[in-house]
Amino acid sequence: MTTVPVARTAPAPVPAQSIYQSRVADYWNAEENPVNLELGKIDDLYHHHYGIGAADLSVLDEPDAELRREAITTELHRLEHAQAELLAAHLGPLSPADRVFDAGCGRGGGSVVAHLRHGCHADGVTISAKQADFANEQARRRGIDGKVRYHHRNMLDTGFTSGAYAASWNNESTMYVELDVLFAEHARLLRRGGRYVVITGCYNDTYGQASREVSLINAHYICDIHPRSAYFRAMARNRLVPVHVQDLTEATIPYWELRREADHLVTGIEETFLSAYRNGSFQYLLIVADRV
Repeated sequence: MTTVPVARTAPAPVPAQSIYQSRVADYWNAEENPVNLELGKIDDLYHHHYGIGAADLSVLDEPDAELRREAITTELHRLEHAQAELLAAHLGPLSPADRVFDAGCGRGGGSVVAHLRHGCHADGVTISAKQADFANEQARRRGIDGKVRYHHRNMLDTGFTSGAYAASWNNESTMYVELDVLFAEHARLLRRGGRYVVITGCYNDTYGQASREVSLINAHYICDIHPRSAYFRAMARNRLVPVHVQDLTEATIPYWELRREADHLVTGIEETFLSAYRNGSFQYLLIVADRV
């Protein structure tokens, strides 16, 4: 199979940003949160998302404070890696010649997971120059920089070749953008029959407007969480047809219950997430769609 090339002769400038996007870029350029960095140091896979699955709560029984912190950190990273593997598993059958697009890639962990699982080429895009540089250095250290590359670009207007990608995804990054603009770019980049996957927190609009907890999460992360229904309406307008939807809300609660016990990692938002998930106003969804 011939790989469709993506132009790389010169770095493309990041398109003009709105004032809000500039604030988001500033936030991530300055961000040094231990809950992202300390977990990534375990195996040099740096994720910027949450975890799923049953947590091993025996880590809380360790009497030595330092060993307890290490055990909690390792367990949280295991849960977040399980989330990344779940997403990668839904990208469809991919060959080493295929190319995938990681929109809002952060420090790059998701692209590495997809490459290691499928052998494919990966292009990650982040609005943060600092994150792109960090992720590229990690790829070089792994010896996979020939197939996994990161770009300081806007995921709403990448400049990449139309139809060049077999699969693409957003992992907890859609709350920073307008969904119609984002999905139009995914539809442009994906070949016909290509697969799009998103894992996201969204507010449950059967309850009406966003709850107090959702508003607090928005303020904490400088984001704008979308209602659940907005994802499906925007997909329909942009040639993305859902083929699988999975509610991960119950699966992510153990991650948050463990994280609130990690005194070295807590950010103060943990109880808000737990309250929102438990009262039904906030959901954690996986949506898989095909480009038609």
